[in-house]
Amino acid sequence: MKVTAIGLACLCTILTGAVGAQTVQEEMAIGDSLYNEVKPAEALKHYLNAVAVEPGNFELLWRISRTQADVASTLSDKGRRDNLYALARSYGETAIRADSARAEGYFVLARALGLLARTKGSKERVKFAKQIYDAASKALERDPNHDGAHHVIGAWHAEILRLSGVARFFAKTFLGADFFGIASWDSAATHLERAVAIDPRHVFHRLELAEIYIDLKRYGDARQQLTTLLELPDRNISDPAYKKEARKLLKKIKDK
Repeated sequence: MKVTAIGLACLCTILTGAVGAQTVQEEMAIGDSLYNEVKPAEALKHYLNAVAVEPGNFELLWRISRTQADVASTLSDKGRRDNLYALARSYGETAIRADSARAEGYFVLARALGLLARTKGSKERVKFAKQIYDAASKALERDPNHDGAHHVIGAWHAEILRLSGVARFFAKTFLGADFFGIASWDSAATHLERAVAIDPRHVFHRLELAEIYIDLKRYGDARQQLTTLLELPDRNISDPAYKKEARKLLKKIKDK
């Protein structure tokens, strides 16, 4: 039996207890507070409680998608991780149906698809490519200063260009040569630089930009991004892992 995102939220509420004395807005506020304290799993419970009462609440829907993706990114169990990514995708799609004029719904959908794609092989990633690009582009159309959407678009350009020869051939076949051909390192760097400029305290923006600079052999610029991000406070549950990767990259490019 297929369990929908909203259906799971209702089931979660039955199992964990209804909102009770807390209003939907209070539950969301508690969830936001916990999320800002880098406690996404705890925040998610409050968001799910609230969305079971107001299943069409856009603000809850995109938050749930974002938070499920955060929780999933820390899991070592592939089955649980991929299931949460799929739910994050479902909630993103539901958020867009609730309000297609807002950027956040498209962003969380693009992010969920991008994270899910990175768990796949090169050929399977290609199948997600157009969906990711389209969703992130729609987010930017609605909010040109959305740092997360710039990040997704920049990473998209880089991921396409990093594909192996076989995967590139498959991409051209599946996506069409014209669409595949829009990928460029200039666009990858420009979008990640824009993301960093909008939110300079975002650890992952700087890590992704540093990786692109390494691809471009701009090692001095990469070192600057990696050194800076190591001094930033953790705002996301994955930030300690990102910083660990940054330290590895600094050692790798030490003499370059």
